[in-house]
Amino acid sequence: MIRVTKEFYFETAHALYGYDGKCKNIHGHSYKLSVTIIGIPIQDDNNPKNGMVLDFGDLKRIVKAEVIDVFDHSTIFNENTPHKIIALDLEKTGQQVILVPYQPTSEMMLIDISQKIKVKLPAEVQLHSLRLYETNTSYAEWFAADQK
Repeated sequence: MIRVTKEFYFETAHALYGYDGKCKNIHGHSYKLSVTIIGIPIQDDNNPKNGMVLDFGDLKRIVKAEVIDVFDHSTIFNENTPHKIIALDLEKTGQQVILVPYQPTSEMMLIDISQKIKVKLPAEVQLHSLRLYETNTSYAEWFAADQK
């Protein structure tokens, strides 16, 4: 089994409804997402992907469509927050707003991201882990092995 990792970057704003610190206010982050998959490299001389677990380009397409294109330059709010009024106003002006059924922390975003990526991977490739940096010194991690 070989693990393969690709890194992605996106900018997103959020607010933590009910939080007792500064992050209750709308603010943004430059996120760094590391996606690690695991599988057995293809062993078929007739396959153009011979020797690969998954082509980095294919992984990029999946993550871009499911995560980057969704979250990048958007504002994420818990759908139960009073910020929902602001969210609706922002949407009216053409801003990209995402209302989610969870507190938009790095931890909860990872659960969401893991579900979005897992279902798009080929059957022979599994999502191994995710690491989401919210700042240069703070990150959350998700491991498939911990989900059992």
